[in-house]
Amino acid sequence: MSANVDLNNRPDYDKVLQDIADYVLTYTITSPEALDTARNCLMDTLGCGLLALRFPECTKHLGPFVEGTVVPFGARVPGTSFRLDPIKAAWDIGCIVRWLDYNDTWLAAEWGHPSDNLGGILAVADHLSQKRVANGEAPMTMRAVLEAMIMAHEIQGVIALENSFNRVGLDHVLLVKVASTAVCAKLMGATREQLLSALSHAFVDGQALRTYRHAPNAGSRKSWAAGDASSRGVRLADIALRGEMGIPGVLTAPQWGFYDVLFSHTNKDLALKPEDQRQFSLSQPYGTYVMENVLFKISFPAEFHAQTACEAAVTLHPQVKDRLHDIEKIVITTHESAIRIISKQGKLANAADRDHCIQYMTAVPLAFGNLIAEHYEDDFHAAHPIIDQLREKMVVVENPRYTREYLEADKRSIANAIEVFFSDGTSTGQVEVEYPIGHRRRRDEGIPLLEDKFRANLATRFVSQRCAQIFTLCKDQQALEATPVNRFVDLLVI
Repeated sequence: MSANVDLNNRPDYDKVLQDIADYVLTYTITSPEALDTARNCLMDTLGCGLLALRFPECTKHLGPFVEGTVVPFGARVPGTSFRLDPIKAAWDIGCIVRWLDYNDTWLAAEWGHPSDNLGGILAVADHLSQKRVANGEAPMTMRAVLEAMIMAHEIQGVIALENSFNRVGLDHVLLVKVASTAVCAKLMGATREQLLSALSHAFVDGQALRTYRHAPNAGSRKSWAAGDASSRGVRLADIALRGEMGIPGVLTAPQWGFYDVLFSHTNKDLALKPEDQRQFSLSQPYGTYVMENVLFKISFPAEFHAQTACEAAVTLHPQVKDRLHDIEKIVITTHESAIRIISKQGKLANAADRDHCIQYMTAVPLAFGNLIAEHYEDDFHAAHPIIDQLREKMVVVENPRYTREYLEADKRSIANAIEVFFSDGTSTGQVEVEYPIGHRRRRDEGIPLLEDKFRANLATRFVSQRCAQIFTLCKDQQALEATPVNRFVDLLVI
């Protein structure tokens, strides 16, 4: 046989895909901490979506593709009156959840926001629950939603532990698509073969580039990219359940697979050298670790690498508010990931650019004592030139210990420190915050504030009686888990 002829021996599905499928289909969630955290995550994620509805740049994306479309058992978008097919509903839910960069975060070799997957999960569960009721069957309950959230968090987060997609130019929403595909396929009743097929298509898809997250091209696509990814997960699950064949060697196929094409140090040569080849490194099995350790953005709608910088700046505000024009230098001491991702100089073009700039996110609370979503808007920025004046005086330096402990499994710190120096030679002294209020190490301190955040966000869309009804249900773990999904979503529509 000629050496130039490929052997057409169809492989088994790649082990990475099989491990995900077996976890989703066979793992039993028993961790009370994971379920309790998922309940808090549900509240926080929905609240972030409701708050985003105040911003026209977000709401312009919402609603049916064709005005007037009627969808039987359509999935609802919280805070609106839209009833959409589950694919578009997943897009809309994911869009509002992520718009303000205020939902949960996972930081490792790769970072991301695992609650982005709620777009697909809630849309599919709401649609299926309504359909079951209409067919005289038992509805899907919110316990299934919480379990799907835990599994989506785990898939996205465990893969992210040791695999950096941003270093090869890919955006972390790839992992949202993979996780949403897996859990939505399960909710839809996929067999193992169907689930494997769906996952293979998630990887063979073209993947989003990180261009829209970085200077000088940062823009608002980063606010809807995760909704797009979760929605695509629903679509791929649907395709697989219709009987579409999978691509078993999607990751490992030489030359054509995901590893060789998109996850290599270089793909300039078709025949990659061994040292240039990459595979996923998975350091632990799937369980409930990620949900138990997820980070909540409680105090500030800000990219998570800057959360502790914002907290330090708020602490310093009383010392500097009356001396802003006397400031000579501001030193931000941070970790490598923050420098690589959100340290920016020069003009900031839009709100999305500003909420990914550690200098901007530090300057605002130094000057004004707080940081809220409206502080990123063009009008606010234009009205307060002091923000850019402070940015020009900032120096960003790395503390190697911060970088090291950011990656250590027993710490996962996100440390920042700020010191302000004045023209008369005095300084504030350094204010250091190593763990943000939303960290697992500060859960007891953080959850009451998370609940306050949820109540405030509910009040932006609903009358007080409805707010109280929703909050009371969400506070009761047992009652929430037993609630039919369609009845829960009933409470969230206008």
